Amino acid sequence: MYAVLEFASQLARTVPFETPIDLLEEIYPSACAYAKTITQRPDLRATFVLNALVSLDNAAWLLYAKETGIESFDDLIPEPYRPALSHRHSLLASIPAVGFGSTDDELRSLADAGYFVIKVKLGHPGSQDDMLAQDKLRMEQIHRLFGGRETAHTASGRIPYYLDLNGRYDSIDRLHALIDHADAIGALDHILVVEEPFPEGYEADVSQVGVRLAADEGAHTDADARRLLDMGYGAIALKPVAKTVSMTLKIAAEAHRRNIPCFCADLTVNPILVDWNKSFAARLTPFPGLDFGLLETNGHQNYRNWDRMVSYHPFAGASWMRVDDGVFRLNDDFYEHSGGIFELSRHYLDEVLPNGT
Repeated sequence: MYAVLEFASQLARTVPFETPIDLLEEIYPSACAYAKTITQRPDLRATFVLNALVSLDNAAWLLYAKETGIESFDDLIPEPYRPALSHRHSLLASIPAVGFGSTDDELRSLADAGYFVIKVKLGHPGSQDDMLAQDKLRMEQIHRLFGGRETAHTASGRIPYYLDLNGRYDSIDRLHALIDHADAIGALDHILVVEEPFPEGYEADVSQVGVRLAADEGAHTDADARRLLDMGYGAIALKPVAKTVSMTLKIAAEAHRRNIPCFCADLTVNPILVDWNKSFAARLTPFPGLDFGLLETNGHQNYRNWDRMVSYHPFAGASWMRVDDGVFRLNDDFYEHSGGIFELSRHYLDEVLPNGT
């Protein structure tokens, strides 16, 4: 990825552009071809390349802001993409992720801390039959722990379940078996969204599955998003910090045109990138069943020195950086400073220019 970024950065020096979206469209095909060559993977996924280009794309947006005198995230969004990002939420649900080995006590501790939407990993390792059996047991565990809890944050009062199947299910029939089991144990009405159930390339009409399916890894580009939405997917997990802001704007606009809800997810990113994501999530249409948006973020669960990394944020200590009772509370200060994305981090600046030159 570093090599792809270096290649694209050198290429970008030769490309005039009006907006960063124009720049990405110009360099992306060459970056893809280069990445496939150096990895010797002709089937390399587009997300690999986009992930490598995130820092370059972010830099292009900040340069664009400087060149045009833009000082806010709202003004940064080009006019054609603004309808998809026209809200201003005062709350965002913060969604932690839990793996296959999470114990009852660990799950209870998340609920006790106020988290009311939790991303549950399914698609258990093993054969398809073993996976389904383990996933059914996992659903029973989740529903036993959360089925009787209530929350004031949802229209139904129920705790919603966000299930990530990790592209492991080989057919709609097998997915139906999981959904039927959820129905049998009384968990079906709790399912908010089921993310990425099938492997990339699986083609089928999923509009009658019975739950809202979300595209994630498979929606690399706006063209991929169109294909998946045509198949009946009912949500998209946006990743501006993994697929670039430029590509994410195009995907969000495609979803908005079809009245398809979106939410934001990250790839265990640092606190500064969390607020790039938060700036997106704060402006998306409320997710169905909620009055606000969703932001899946798990850096605090996975980085050993998370608190130290938070201190590198130019607005470290701001109330909108903390999770309070399962939500980020976004005040005027958050919107006035655009989550801090226009500010330089003293720590990272010193890493790049240690002598202050």
